[in-house]
Amino acid sequence: MTATELLPEARSARQVLADARALMDPAVRAAVGRLPEPVQRVAGYHFGWLDACGGPAEAPGAKAVRPALALLSASAVGGSARAAVPGAVGVELVHNFSLLHDDVMDGDRFRHHRPTVWVVFGVPAAVLAGDALWALALRVLDECGATGAATRMLTTALEGLVAGQSADTDFERRTDVTVEQCRAMAAGKTGALLGCACALGALFGGGSRGQITCLAGFGEQLGMAFQLVDDLLGIWGDPAVTGKPIGSDVASRKKSLPVVFALSSGTPAGEELAALYRLERPLTHAEVTRAADLVEQAGGRLWAQAEAGRLSARALTSLRSAAPLRVPAAEMSGLLELITHRTS
Repeated sequence: MTATELLPEARSARQVLADARALMDPAVRAAVGRLPEPVQRVAGYHFGWLDACGGPAEAPGAKAVRPALALLSASAVGGSARAAVPGAVGVELVHNFSLLHDDVMDGDRFRHHRPTVWVVFGVPAAVLAGDALWALALRVLDECGATGAATRMLTTALEGLVAGQSADTDFERRTDVTVEQCRAMAAGKTGALLGCACALGALFGGGSRGQITCLAGFGEQLGMAFQLVDDLLGIWGDPAVTGKPIGSDVASRKKSLPVVFALSSGTPAGEELAALYRLERPLTHAEVTRAADLVEQAGGRLWAQAEAGRLSARALTSLRSAAPLRVPAAEMSGLLELITHRTS
């Protein structure tokens, strides 16, 4: 039984996400609407509001996990969710800045079942749109009169995100990546921004320093669990749901956490996987299937599932340590449950 079922007045996780989008989207649209053309059009396409020609569109949008965490964290410390909207918008803009750049660096051609921005508009336009969103995030915080602490939180998260992405890129050229190095990469690439979302929400909600620290810890641990689930879906996810080809991460020989665990396992399956990863040509469909099987045989899948569970438990401990209000705490717990059991 989930926390939201134990507390009937709490919203379901899906309702929490829907409400977060409803509260945040107008502010995000207003902020993006201040960007100059053609950057505004490129960003609008990325968010799913516009088609490639600049006409209105209703493409599937992001889940709004980070904004939801910011809004819930404000409520958890006794503040108003609406007061935390600037923090939620800032985090969402930074997140989308990172997605635009990630798609370029990873060569990903699809996101949410649509061609990515760099495919449609070119690499320079994608990079510039990402840069514009980052600058816009700082502007949103500045114009709402946020304290210097809020800006420091966001810039520190960005530093972690860049460090994580840099390590992820570096891993592609290395054969000696350890599980601990991969953990550190995930902590920066995913954990830092989710932790920042919670910290900003608690700050805007008037939380104490201790509450801000504990809720940041909740977000960081949730972020690590989120990354592990993402890694599992990158290998075994259903293409019809994820929008990516089956085994996409092993096809690109990505050094995700389950893969690195398998490569470090010292098992025959791990050795065979390493040989496939060393091939200097694209993997065939059969080899991609085989590589995914080898990750599982070497224990990578079970380890990642167990690790996601361990991190979820640690996240809940951090949440309880913040002494949150009951309903927001139940909703945060429900969101954690949804994130760690998602299929896309």
